[in-house]
Amino acid sequence: MSKEHRGILQMVLCATLWSIAGIFMKFLPWHGLAVGSLRSFFAGITLAVYMIFRKYSFHVSRNTLLAGFFSGGTYLCFSLANKLTTAANVIVLQFTCPVFVVLFSALFFHKKIRRQDALVVLVVLVGISLFFFDQLTPSGLLGNCLAILTGMLMSGMFLSLGGLSVPDRFSGVMIGQIFAFLAGLPFVLLTRPLFNAATLSCIIILGVFQMGIAFILYIKAAEACPPLACSLLSAVEPLLNPVWVLIFDGERPGPFALVGGVIVIVSVTLWCMYGQEKSAEETG
Repeated sequence: MSKEHRGILQMVLCATLWSIAGIFMKFLPWHGLAVGSLRSFFAGITLAVYMIFRKYSFHVSRNTLLAGFFSGGTYLCFSLANKLTTAANVIVLQFTCPVFVVLFSALFFHKKIRRQDALVVLVVLVGISLFFFDQLTPSGLLGNCLAILTGMLMSGMFLSLGGLSVPDRFSGVMIGQIFAFLAGLPFVLLTRPLFNAATLSCIIILGVFQMGIAFILYIKAAEACPPLACSLLSAVEPLLNPVWVLIFDGERPGPFALVGGVIVIVSVTLWCMYGQEKSAEETG
């Protein structure tokens, strides 16, 4: 198996592991920030074991701290949003991350926004607006807003991790786990979540597999896979996540959310494909 094919397989496995977040979070009757804190605790242990095994040094610098801030914020907002709105809404609204990457690159790095970039931003905004027709309760609206914030923070995470070496990427992700664990710890202590065999199994699966091993696979895949492949294969997550929740929990997204989800996923996926081809032509 070639390095690129191995990277594609790693990305598919990564996206599949990411996709189980919604269903296991629905199984946990805990506060969202308590889930986020304890998930990061087990994810941090997993990453630490891997870094020790690979002899990666843990670096604290301005760049890794910035990556850690965005990473930790992403983890906590995602966990909290899952408790306030449907898993399908959270995962699709988070999938707007590439659009925010373009917007932030233009705002902070003065990169030019192409015509197709502006078009996809408008189309995605239309798709996002449809989600709010189904979530008219205060908690649903807040959950959708947090899901969009998750996509924004995730774009900052990818931008801040992008220029780092592999050991520094692991350090940035590890700092994010520490930040999320400490920030959510007061809610663990205040709400005193119920621990039994079922809840402990769920949080360990979320921390070790859905977060820890998934991020290891992502960082390794990013070394071997072209950006287009990673972008397209990550679409496995928003496609599978609502399926698991529907099968095992019976949660159904509303009709407007379904239409909005199709608009967001299709437009972002086509934009990734078309954008990569245009970039290659312009730089070739």
